[in-house]
Amino acid sequence: MSLQDLIDSASALSTDEVVTLAHSRDVVLPNKAGTMALITLDNGHDHTKPNTFGPKGLGSLNEALDAALARDEIVAIGVTGKPFILAAGADLTGVPKLTEREQALALGKIGHGVMRKLIDGGKPSFAFVNGVALGGGLEVALHATYRTVSVAAGMLATPEVFLGLIPGWGGNFLLPNLIGADNAVKVVVENALNQNKMLSGPEAVKFGIGDVLLESADFLEQSLLWASKVLTGSVVVERPEIDRGDAWDAAVARGKAFADLKVSGAAPAPYRALDLIAAARDNDRDRGFAAEDEALADLILSEELRSGLYAFDLVNKRAKRPAGAPDKSLARPVSKVGVVGAGLMAGQLALLFVRRLEVPVVLTDLDQERVDRGVGYVHGEIDKLLAKGRLRSDKANQLKALVTGSVDRSVFADADFVIEAVFEELQLKKTIFADLEKIIRPDAILATNTSSLSVTEMAADLEHPERVVGFHFFNPVAVLPLLEIIRADRTDDASLATAFAVGKKLKKSCVLVKDAPAFVVNRLLTRFLGEVSAAVDEGTPIPFADKALSSLGLPMPPFVLLQLVGLPVALHVAETMNRAYPDRFAVSSNLAKVVAAGKSSFYTWPEGKPVVDPEVEALVSVGDKPSTADELRNRTLTALAEEIKIMLDEGVVAEAQDIDLCLLLGAGWPFHLGGITPYLDRTGISEKVNGTRFLPRGVASLT
Repeated sequence: MSLQDLIDSASALSTDEVVTLAHSRDVVLPNKAGTMALITLDNGHDHTKPNTFGPKGLGSLNEALDAALARDEIVAIGVTGKPFILAAGADLTGVPKLTEREQALALGKIGHGVMRKLIDGGKPSFAFVNGVALGGGLEVALHATYRTVSVAAGMLATPEVFLGLIPGWGGNFLLPNLIGADNAVKVVVENALNQNKMLSGPEAVKFGIGDVLLESADFLEQSLLWASKVLTGSVVVERPEIDRGDAWDAAVARGKAFADLKVSGAAPAPYRALDLIAAARDNDRDRGFAAEDEALADLILSEELRSGLYAFDLVNKRAKRPAGAPDKSLARPVSKVGVVGAGLMAGQLALLFVRRLEVPVVLTDLDQERVDRGVGYVHGEIDKLLAKGRLRSDKANQLKALVTGSVDRSVFADADFVIEAVFEELQLKKTIFADLEKIIRPDAILATNTSSLSVTEMAADLEHPERVVGFHFFNPVAVLPLLEIIRADRTDDASLATAFAVGKKLKKSCVLVKDAPAFVVNRLLTRFLGEVSAAVDEGTPIPFADKALSSLGLPMPPFVLLQLVGLPVALHVAETMNRAYPDRFAVSSNLAKVVAAGKSSFYTWPEGKPVVDPEVEALVSVGDKPSTADELRNRTLTALAEEIKIMLDEGVVAEAQDIDLCLLLGAGWPFHLGGITPYLDRTGISEKVNGTRFLPRGVASLT
């Protein structure tokens, strides 16, 4: 089948594609270099939808390339995008419609067939990377002979592995042969699995992806000038020789170790990508591209991709339109923020508020030493951002001037939003809110960062309980994107709308949660960890329990997670949940012993590897009924299925999708599993435990 036939056949399935057109115009280059056919990719949606490549869009690019290559007077081809966006990769909206392997295989062949004309067409080609270049967007640039990159470009990456795919249009072959296997493994696998880390324009050029870095103000003009110099020979592009020896194998081995750490073999995509990079050392382009086609076809029809796309849709759509949030027009302005407390969490909150809102932020605490330490922490973090080049000096000075501290809470008198971040003790928080109510305006928001306590009870004795909301962040605050916004029994719409408006400005993904013990993430993690701890108390060795759950591809083993959460915090939440639901949440006596002994972990870490602390081992007492790996996995997943059904029946969140979103963004639930509820549906546990699925058939699944 010809390339055009493949395009026509695939386009017939692509009914929902937002088509990115390839607009071509002739540009007379400076320095008498000749005429370039400059192709601009543009889907006509301003900045609301980035350019993407579906079959119809690739067909448009194919026509533009054929037309340019057919004209003798055209000396070179240039490709760029609409303002600030080259292209954000493949249009994945049509992927669920692909039900046969030949259809999936054709998608890879189309991308390769069109883009390789930039290599094989017989004319020099230039990619002018003016902004976002993700996945297929970066791959179209990789096919060009030369690449300029804007200094303002901030999102260059191959994120496919994160979703359950591979860079299927040349990335696994062209990238290692351009920048070496070491850098290619970083970009394709490590960055993708590291929360989809992106490269900036300067970083991309440093990696060797771009040939020259140009200022953004006149980027296209300077790119055309640079291209003319290349064509006339006054600029010669030299690229370093690629190490094709042991370093190549070492890079692939490192990538596999990293993938094991992140997904424990539970997701195929990173391993397929690494196999392709390994083969790229000896493959020619035809074999390399053909291998990518085969891998792409396999993965497009996989459960992992369906799951990844479901998770991606949640994060990029549902998270931006929180279910149940009041009309945003009800939100009140916030021009000053108060933070009660000056410890580590309070400092993280103050830093986030001042960076995102750029309004005065004032911290209070019991004595001046603590206040000074808290303010000093925020100032120090701002200085670190300045040293890394992430802030200009004038902006850093402005932000530091906005952060102050006091031992006198009267500084909150003109604050619009006050959040407490003190120890998890209900009476202490109630006392603080009672004191604050005498100081702040009646319409100022009182927020609590409690991880498990009742927000309703916190507000019960106040004169204005309607302005109290839960504002539960996750640690580290700057990294984890989830914000659970809790509506207490008497919280009014205006206060809730203000909370959501603030959360959006903080660039957090907000989920509305009913006031219930431990809310969503901590409730489910506590149930999960409680079952694992109970199995250990019964006689299952700690390392075995950790290893037994590795097949889920969770971001870290349970007892490592306990260390991150903090053993005292985990014990406190377990005790809170035990008081609320004693039939389902037990408190591990061994956990209580370890906390009482002042231990911060069940493990020591000689040479960076976890080994059960001998002192902890001497403390704990266990039974003689160890669980097998299958028994432990079934036990924990059964408990989660039961608890999620109860939470949905209680109305803790609007739908199962909100629970999935919370675990994806607040607990690191793997994207390749698509969310906890579709995973429980696919494995049959939902129906076994509850008699019904959480989601309709076909959602996040091939079935």
